[in-house]
Amino acid sequence: MFEDKTLQCRECGQDFIFTAGEQEFYQQKGLLNEPGRCPDCRQRRKQAMSASRNGGPREMHTIVCAECGKEDQVPFLPRNDKPVYCSDCFERARVRH
Repeated sequence: MFEDKTLQCRECGQDFIFTAGEQEFYQQKGLLNEPGRCPDCRQRRKQAMSASRNGGPREMHTIVCAECGKEDQVPFLPRNDKPVYCSDCFERARVRH
């Protein structure tokens, strides 16, 4: 049913094989997209994500709270279409809900 496919890594540009077994696994898990990165780049990305979750340096972004106007730092890049709150206002809103 499945055949090995050659895909190109979006990170390093190298070709890699998406095996029939991997395709079957993806289907069983309900994964709809083919992998975009080769196994080496996937591993490097996993390690980098793990390091950032486990105390590695996080990139912080300065915001002005939509509630109180105080300047604060958040660990994500704010989008202009959503309000962003300082840690105090965020915690108050979280407790209310």
